[in-house]
Amino acid sequence: MTSPIPRRSFLQTGALAALSVAALRQRLAAADAVSGMKGHIHHSVCKWCYPKTSLEDLCAAGKDMGLTSIDLLQPADYPTLKKHGLVCAMTSNPTIKGPDGKDLGAIPRAFNRKEHHDLLVQAYEPQIAAVADAGFKNLICFSGNRDGMDDEAGLKNCAEGLKRLMPLCEKKGVVLSMELLNSRVNHPDYMCDKSAWGIELCKQVGSSNFRLLYDIYHMQIMEGDVIATIKRSHEYFAHYHTGGVPGRHEIDETQELNYAAIMKAIVETGHTGHVAQEFIPARPDVLASLKQAVGICDV
Repeated sequence: MTSPIPRRSFLQTGALAALSVAALRQRLAAADAVSGMKGHIHHSVCKWCYPKTSLEDLCAAGKDMGLTSIDLLQPADYPTLKKHGLVCAMTSNPTIKGPDGKDLGAIPRAFNRKEHHDLLVQAYEPQIAAVADAGFKNLICFSGNRDGMDDEAGLKNCAEGLKRLMPLCEKKGVVLSMELLNSRVNHPDYMCDKSAWGIELCKQVGSSNFRLLYDIYHMQIMEGDVIATIKRSHEYFAHYHTGGVPGRHEIDETQELNYAAIMKAIVETGHTGHVAQEFIPARPDVLASLKQAVGICDV
């Protein structure tokens, strides 16, 4: 096992970003004051969960209920966000066609294979620049599926490919964030399916510009122990997603997780980023479900 990411690296990155972080906090505090939010959690939502709601409508409704961000959008969507005074707290991944004509960069085929690295670097470099130009910070990435590869080999391959992007990420102030997903229900064979594997990858990459997207729904399915994991390893988590377990629906009393307690644990870590709702509403009034979830998480 390699040593943890040097504390000095985190401090240097934090110092360089101090002014922008302060400005962001001022904007978020102003938004919280207007919406009546408590201001301890900065709220976002994933657009893909609302396919029948336009981005314009989601921005307008979300802002009214206290959101300051919409997650998982592409650069073409950024002007709409900015028109509504919102940010994209976790930007979406690029994809590029591989030699076989199939996409690279999405969940099944990504950084755990060396033969993908050249094309992934080609796809990610302009995406990193676009994220930085928009003033955003986090850009999602994936490990890819195992497809017969052992986890140790995949770990080394991911680290090798991601390291190629770190100089540009560090220069532009962008954090590549690999999502932790479950391989039991939603994404069979996905490699980055345990927090320990992802944390070790962070250590091997060795830059504070590579971290994890800790998806609470997915990690409850794979390993549980959510609050203890957040408290113990929060320095590796750039961003959080929600979802009711089981089913990935509303995060209220119809499911097993205590999201208010989880949010309190996140606040206690000093997290200054966002938490994004990523549940699929099961009720007809999808925006009412979203507003309820934001209320539950506003601790």
